[in-house]
Amino acid sequence: GLALVENACEIAAMDSTIASKTYYRLWRIARRLWVRAALISTLAAPAALSASSMAWLVPESLSNVASADTLSSLLEVLASSMLAVTIFSLSVIISARQSASSQVTPRSHQILMEDRTTQNVLATFLGSFIYSLAGIIVLGTGLYEGAAVTVMLGFTLVVIALVVIAILRWIDHLAELGSVSATTGKIERAAAVALDARQKLPCLGARPLTCGQLEVPERAENLRAWETGYVQHIDLKALSKLAVSCDCNIYVVVQPGELVSPGEILVYFTADLDEESLKRAFTLADRRVFEQDPRFGVIVLSEIAQRALSPGVNDPGTAIDVLTRLARVLGRYRDEADPARKVRLPRVWMSAVTADELVRDAFDPIARDGAGSVEVQIRLQKTLGLLSDSGDNTMTKAARAASARALEMALPALQLEEHRERITALAA
Repeated sequence: GLALVENACEIAAMDSTIASKTYYRLWRIARRLWVRAALISTLAAPAALSASSMAWLVPESLSNVASADTLSSLLEVLASSMLAVTIFSLSVIISARQSASSQVTPRSHQILMEDRTTQNVLATFLGSFIYSLAGIIVLGTGLYEGAAVTVMLGFTLVVIALVVIAILRWIDHLAELGSVSATTGKIERAAAVALDARQKLPCLGARPLTCGQLEVPERAENLRAWETGYVQHIDLKALSKLAVSCDCNIYVVVQPGELVSPGEILVYFTADLDEESLKRAFTLADRRVFEQDPRFGVIVLSEIAQRALSPGVNDPGTAIDVLTRLARVLGRYRDEADPARKVRLPRVWMSAVTADELVRDAFDPIARDGAGSVEVQIRLQKTLGLLSDSGDNTMTKAARAASARALEMALPALQLEEHRERITALAA
C-alpha cells in the first residue's frame, strides 16, 4: 500500500504539470524510515488474527498437519531472532550514516535514510517480529485449533520466506552501504533525477523570468518570507490557479533551495490576491532537499571532492571520480530560458536555473582546493571541455569561463613548468 502511494506521488512529481504541495508532503512522508516499518507492522498483526476466518479454505485432510504447541515454538524462535536482527540492522544503519558523514559529506545522510532497500529490509524484520508476537498471543489463548492453526502455519511459512529473501538482500546491500563509491553514486542519481525533472519541465512549467526577457511590473505587489529557511518546494500549479482565477500574473523570484529570511521577497503579483493562499504554495524548512533543486545535488557532489582534496584525506582519485560524475549530470542540461521550450503555466513566471550557476557550484570549489594537484586539474579541464561540447550554448560559455578561472587558480599553485604548460594547453 505504501509503495502504491509513493509511486503515485513520484508520478505526480514527474507529471507534465507539477506536484502539488499535498503530493509533495505525502511523498516526503512515504520516504521516511519509520513510516514503511510502521505500515508493515500494522498489517502483520491483522494477518495473524485473520487465520480463523480463513479456516474454511483448508481441506479436511490438512486440518491437523500442525499442532498449536509446535507452531507456537516456531513463532517464538522467529520472534527472538527477528528482534535481534532488527536491533543489529539499526546499529548498522547508524554506523553507515556516521561513516558516510565523516568520509563523504554530512549531507549524504538524507540519501542513506531514504534508501528503499534499507527501509524494506528493516520493515520486513520488524513486521515479522510483530507477526510472531501476535501469533504467540493468539495461540496462547487456545482460540485457534485444527484448520485455523494450518492457515496460520501457511502464513508463518510465507513470513519465513520473506525474511530469508530480505536477509539475502541485506547481505548484498551491506557490502556497499555507507561506502564512498556507493554513496557518491546515490547522490549522482539524485542530482540527475532532479535535473531531468527540470529539463522535462523547464522552470517547473512556468515562463522563464530572466534578465533582458521580462521586467516585473513596477506596480506589482509582493509576498515576503515570514521566517528564515530554505525554499524546499513551490507549488506552481496552485499559483497558476490563483493567477487564472484573478486574471493576473505571478512572478516567482526565488528558486527551490534558496535561503530566505523574513522580509525577503518571494513573489510579485499584479492583482489583489489572498496572501495566505500564496503562502500555502511555499514550503520553507531548515534544510535543502534534492527534489526541485538540481543545484543541491551538484553542490553535494562537489563537497565530496572538496573533502577528498583536503590535507587530512588527500584522495585525488575520489575527486577525479566526482568530476566524471559531474560531467554525466551536467551534460544533461539545456537552457531553461530557451524560447522554444514549452510553457505549461503561462500565467506564472519563474527564475531559471542557469548553466553558469551549476558550473560554478560544481567546479569552482574543486578548482580552488585542487589547484596544486596536476591530476585533478587535468581531469577538470577535460571535463569542462566535454561540457563545452554538450550542445547547449549557455553551458559552452559557462564551461569556458570556468576553465579560465580554474587555470588562473592552478598556475600559481603548480610547481613544475611542465605541469603549467600542460594545463594551459588543455585550457586552450
